[in-house]
Amino acid sequence: MTSLRNLPGIDALLRDSGELAARHGHDRTVCALRHVVEQARQAFLSGTRMPDSAALITQAAALLDRETRPTLRPVINASGVIIHTNLGRAPLSEAAQAAVQAMGGYSTLEYDLEPGVRGKRDRHLERLLVDVTGAEAGMVVNNNASAVLLALTALAQGREAVISRGQLIEIGGSFRVPDVMQQSGAIMIEVGTTNRTWLRDYASAITDNTAVIVRAHASNFQIVGFTEAVPLVDLAALAHEHGLIVLDDIGSGALIDTARFGLSHEPMAQESLAAGADLVMFSGDKLLGGPQAGIIIGRADLIDMLKQHPLARAVRADKLCLAGLSATLEHYRRGDALDRVPVWRMISLPPDVLRERAERWAAAVGGDVIQSESTVGGGSLPGDTLPTWALSPRVDQPNAAAAQLRRNDPPVIARVAHDRLLLDPRTVLPGQDEPLLAAVKALESCT
Repeated sequence: MTSLRNLPGIDALLRDSGELAARHGHDRTVCALRHVVEQARQAFLSGTRMPDSAALITQAAALLDRETRPTLRPVINASGVIIHTNLGRAPLSEAAQAAVQAMGGYSTLEYDLEPGVRGKRDRHLERLLVDVTGAEAGMVVNNNASAVLLALTALAQGREAVISRGQLIEIGGSFRVPDVMQQSGAIMIEVGTTNRTWLRDYASAITDNTAVIVRAHASNFQIVGFTEAVPLVDLAALAHEHGLIVLDDIGSGALIDTARFGLSHEPMAQESLAAGADLVMFSGDKLLGGPQAGIIIGRADLIDMLKQHPLARAVRADKLCLAGLSATLEHYRRGDALDRVPVWRMISLPPDVLRERAERWAAAVGGDVIQSESTVGGGSLPGDTLPTWALSPRVDQPNAAAAQLRRNDPPVIARVAHDRLLLDPRTVLPGQDEPLLAAVKALESCT
């Protein structure tokens, strides 16, 4: 007759558990075994059949795998959102990934090989930034918020920074431009109204204590209708007439015209410089298509001031960022960004190519191929969409199916629209079709 005496001891389970302790450590494995044994004890007292040693070890192994599985994991993005903020924003090009991997050992991050002395990390990117944008100089920090903070702190601390009320924006994660301006020590001077700001509003706000005029691109929302904004070229002319500096935060950092692909025109760094901005700040991991970074380009004398400021060290980019960004910028310098940078490859994909891929998926796993829409995402081009074709597996419970896909290994991120589960090929990277289709085949319980 089975009794609690039949429960195997921890020592016996540990001896029979093979490589479990070697993989997870002795103490952690013992804790897991004690946990499953106690669960088995309670279940037996409730009338459940007692598991054998092999079953208990299997349960402990599953528990340890769940506890030690990293929370930062690669996923398959089938949502159709190209720059998915929650999924790491822009995927890196193959060259950028290789460059990051190569930095796993020692490097010339701050070492000048020719004289054999200490060098500066800024030199690795500056020439590339100058070549790609036409700026006098450039530098890289860890993200665009840092770029704005550094520029305001170095150039306007204790002095006035003039900005339109319509540009006091908040982006994802409750990041607010007014908060950054306050942290910089600049005195924020708001002009105009939420929907209309005129050149005379800026002119009347200028005093002897004014240092900069700030323009911030409303990257993740639109104000339409009765609106007015001052063109940057006019703003720059006014600022320079009074000896002021123009800081232009363009957000997404487009170096290629998005209007070429049927989208609205996103501000481009080259255009801001041509219009007279003294410093232009933008992200590296959005439309640029690189790793998280904040990029500052513009006047050489101002860039030098920023490099020398104490805050620059606190917000500097690390070697992995610099390597990935350098490889990404090389695509633009060589002119192959549309083919090599995943963000631009996805944006430029024609609908017929997407339909063909979706139909191959449907032939493999069943389902319907339907017209749908992709979005750029990442706080870029709000309201704009790109035509696409998506696979819609035939499931009765689309939300449950989407949840099951997220539990797959690797997780698959789909979307549900109009009560249908949709898998958009635009954002599924090359080489991911096989694991994606395997995950879809496993959706039988949701049909």
